[in-house]
Amino acid sequence: MVSEGCCDMRGFLSFQILWLLSKKDMCGEGLAKELERRRGDKPKAGTIYPALRELKAKGFIKGKEDGKMVVYSLTPSGKRAVAVAKARFVRSFGDIIQGS
Repeated sequence: MVSEGCCDMRGFLSFQILWLLSKKDMCGEGLAKELERRRGDKPKAGTIYPALRELKAKGFIKGKEDGKMVVYSLTPSGKRAVAVAKARFVRSFGDIIQGS
């Protein structure tokens, strides 16, 4: 169930995108490469760009054209969404991370 102020965490892609954008602004290809580095597989354009469109439609991110590419950044709502999603992640998986 998705509530207001948070991304859909069912597959974690939205959360991962928001998390990465909380660190620095990135284009779609840059996000895909960083996700590949972290997960071991690179998401296809047909996966990442619909997620970016959804996050943009929800007002969590904005895109700024820079030549032929779009550089994405968090909006204030996106920053709040990251905080909510992070708290949910820790609540769900914190004991795994801590080795309990």
